[in-house]
Amino acid sequence: MNLWFRLIWALLRAWRLPAIEPGAVIERRLRVWPGDLDINGHMNNGRYLTIIDLMLVEYFVRSGFARVMVKAGWRPMSGGAVISYRKGLQPGQRYRLRFSLAGANEAWNFMRFEFVRDDGTLCAAGYMKGAAVARTGLVPNRESYGRLGLSFEPGELPAAVQHWLSAERALVADAVL
Repeated sequence: MNLWFRLIWALLRAWRLPAIEPGAVIERRLRVWPGDLDINGHMNNGRYLTIIDLMLVEYFVRSGFARVMVKAGWRPMSGGAVISYRKGLQPGQRYRLRFSLAGANEAWNFMRFEFVRDDGTLCAAGYMKGAAVARTGLVPNRESYGRLGLSFEPGELPAAVQHWLSAERALVADAVL
């Protein structure tokens, strides 16, 4: 199964499922396919991030944000991810991916994800950040949430996200240009 098929499937599935509010937890049951494997015979670390992108598509469609972005001419953009791999996922193995909005600041939305085997074993977990981008740059969350008919006030971000953002600032400051 290639990724184009998975993308189309994610879109078709999302359009059929009930709408959700930002902050809702969605869960999808998936399987490790042969194309997901690396040389070690388990799911490739990069594939986890690709699967997360597909789940984000579902979240955008079901929350109504995809419609808002298309109408406004905005594009979705990922600003990074932090992930911890705990246990491998083997060929053919079924797992659940849990996905939810964990918090947001003025421009970025922070999504929590967890890959969990059917026996409850946590295989990987982390956060990704994403935003809407217009030709002029990042779209403020006040505007994007407003177009969804929601008010927006930045809240306290989870401690792990705060530490990640701090580490990210240090990485950029240490960059050799």
